[in-house]
Amino acid sequence: MPVNNRIADFHAEMTAWRRDFHENPELAFEEVRTSRIVAEKLREFGCDEVVTGIAKTGVVGVIRGRNAASGRAIGLRADMDALPILEDTGLPYASKTPGKMHACGHDGHTTMLLGAAKYLAETRNFDGTVYVIFQPAEENFGGGEVMVKEGLFERFPMERVFGLHNWPAIPAGTFAWREGPVMAAVANLEVTITGKGAHGAMPHNGNDPIVIAAAIVQALQSIVARNVEPVDAGVITIGHITGGHTYNVIPQTVTMLGTARWFDKEVGDLLEKRFLETVTGIAAAFGASAEAKFIRLYPATINEVKSVHLAADAARAVQGEARVVPMPKPTMGGEDFSFMLNAKDGAYLMLGGGRSEQDANVHHPKYDFNDEILPVGASWWAALAERLMPRQG
Repeated sequence: MPVNNRIADFHAEMTAWRRDFHENPELAFEEVRTSRIVAEKLREFGCDEVVTGIAKTGVVGVIRGRNAASGRAIGLRADMDALPILEDTGLPYASKTPGKMHACGHDGHTTMLLGAAKYLAETRNFDGTVYVIFQPAEENFGGGEVMVKEGLFERFPMERVFGLHNWPAIPAGTFAWREGPVMAAVANLEVTITGKGAHGAMPHNGNDPIVIAAAIVQALQSIVARNVEPVDAGVITIGHITGGHTYNVIPQTVTMLGTARWFDKEVGDLLEKRFLETVTGIAAAFGASAEAKFIRLYPATINEVKSVHLAADAARAVQGEARVVPMPKPTMGGEDFSFMLNAKDGAYLMLGGGRSEQDANVHHPKYDFNDEILPVGASWWAALAERLMPRQG
């Protein structure tokens, strides 16, 4: 089964959906318009049930096959939220909301799953039930965790759940898969350093929190370099520092924000311990104080072995052997589909969207989802349903 001919027939329609979502981005748990459109389309397609309000703006569509004697069911999940980024593409369908942008391709993920739902509801060429899961708030707010906690898998019992992410660094239409870890665990880092303000020309009258912050940033880089075993993986990055308001005043406080990433639980525990010790210890050595928070967001996204091979087989059915490749190493990006994979067997694949090496990557203001891969992703999801739950007779 190459790219599904029926799905290819409504490629233009899917492109229009995707660009409409792109023009009207909504942030985490604010996907009111997106959720409404998704639910309307699922009803229009003839889904047997459309359930809304899960994790506030989440939607689940229920599609039963022509036969249901097997009692089998699988879940297919896409994320819907945008990012707080000012778009800089200049495209005719660019975001109409300044400061909000679909910079990670969730508009494309939502569209591909809608395309699969349209096809599956029309053909129903499988024995069992497909749950199409449209998840809110993947970006930093853990909508996947909320859906699981609100009983996603109890309300919609399924054997396995599958997710997909576009990836501009891979040639368009190529699937990448791997057993085990595919994306990292994530924690947010927050630091507030309290020193003593003073005139910039009289630093001896104060205790400069900017100098202390500089020492902390430098020292944090030694945690991975000199504490984590070299064959393991870990990252600590400070991405934001705020302190002071003018040229010649030493501020009272400095705040810093950052991120930590890891795969193995022991590494995460080590990063947390050493981060807290380093921040508070250095501040104390300077005669100041610091509050440090290591806020765990997402666990690592880990593919279950059997599920990822089923997913890769479905990808080969769509794109052929040559365009389904092993992912040589995981990425340190995070993904809250991990909460679903912690609760249920399943797998998460990457689908290449790259046009050239100059393509902007995800989370960049010039990122542009490649609409040419819409029927590829939709066909993969359809192939999963038809191959994992083949119609009997």
